[in-house]
Amino acid sequence: MQQIIKPGFIEGIVKAPPSKSVMQRFCAAALLHNGKTIIRNPGVSEDDFAAIEIIKKLGAKVSVDSKGCLIIQGNPDLLLSDFSSDDGFVLDCGESGLSLRMFTAIAAMTSGRFMMQGAGSLLHRPVDFFEDVFPQMGVKTKSNQGKLPLEIVGPIIPSDIKIDGSLSSQFLTGLLFAYSHKIKERVCIEVSNLKSIPYIDLTIEILLKFGYDVVNDNNKNFVLNPVSKTESIIECDVEGDWSGASFLLVAGAIAGKVDVNGLSIYSKQADRSILTALSLAEANLSVSEDSIKVEKPFGSRRLKPFHFNANQCPDLFPPLAALAANCDGISIIEGVNRLLFKESNRAVSIIESFASLGVKIELQDDMMIVHGGHIVTGGQIHSFNDHRIAMACSLLGLIAMEPVKIMDAKVVGKSYPNFFNDLEMIRKK
Repeated sequence: MQQIIKPGFIEGIVKAPPSKSVMQRFCAAALLHNGKTIIRNPGVSEDDFAAIEIIKKLGAKVSVDSKGCLIIQGNPDLLLSDFSSDDGFVLDCGESGLSLRMFTAIAAMTSGRFMMQGAGSLLHRPVDFFEDVFPQMGVKTKSNQGKLPLEIVGPIIPSDIKIDGSLSSQFLTGLLFAYSHKIKERVCIEVSNLKSIPYIDLTIEILLKFGYDVVNDNNKNFVLNPVSKTESIIECDVEGDWSGASFLLVAGAIAGKVDVNGLSIYSKQADRSILTALSLAEANLSVSEDSIKVEKPFGSRRLKPFHFNANQCPDLFPPLAALAANCDGISIIEGVNRLLFKESNRAVSIIESFASLGVKIELQDDMMIVHGGHIVTGGQIHSFNDHRIAMACSLLGLIAMEPVKIMDAKVVGKSYPNFFNDLEMIRKK
């Protein structure tokens, strides 16, 4: 699939897509819940569907009601009747890193044999974490030289452990779900070098909503206490996705004005910090509880170069790079080391795709240096099979001299299937 983005002014109102970070965590919590979970505004991305298929494989019953709500009947004992072969179950995570890292720990609570599988770039992401940590909890593992497929044989025997959180907080998220549900007595997970801390705050917020008892001690020790699991009905609302909405907000800052609805300003999502970057760039910004309005500077005023640390929100690099390309000077984005194991080597993908459109970007140590204020030429780019690269280059297409043709643009379905439709809806012809 090719997508052509033509230069143009944008103006309009867009509803943010559902957050896949929230949606997938709700799916995990609903699987383990003793009772029914009603999820309103469910996600429709490829990553969301991967999570739904996994919980169905793990015994949850999933349906959709007349209002479009997702109804999930949990399987809290993870009793599975269909270990139909010696190989056990295969859980296919698609290209979802969160599903892989979260559901591997959850599946390891059972005494069965599971094979964790994936597709695309997920096949190249390391799973050494599990091979290092799981043996401490009595779980057997076997990988393909540190990559997928990963075979696991449980069950997890919860105990006090120490882990390294530098690669991704998603590993810790999986352990917090598994431990919270499995423990019979108090345990502690000690974590060093934890990254993407806001996503752990999000995980804990959801665990607390489902009745678990988790205490975060300064992002270094996570204390979990056992709870009784009474049957109940829990209702959830999937909030808007700050990650996907960040592209819309940057589009408003560089190419017109946009009003994005459905975002919670109180969200635990790390990418809410796009508001900080927009403020640093001195975009015209108006924030309320139900609306985020962003408009490009008035008259001859240009966006101001900025210095932003994205260590805790690495998914913001692509929209931040697009924002920086339109600032009047050199901007610096820190946290490049967080970009290696994404859908692509995202630092390289940003540099190469932006260069083909006339934007110069350099790397220096852990910093990305974006030379803004120059003409964006337009042309053809490849998405590198990375949804966020496709969306970032679409933003440059709005202000380029010529249209931008994006190859393999269907990859946006991973997180934001309606992105191009939403962008075209607010682009003035």
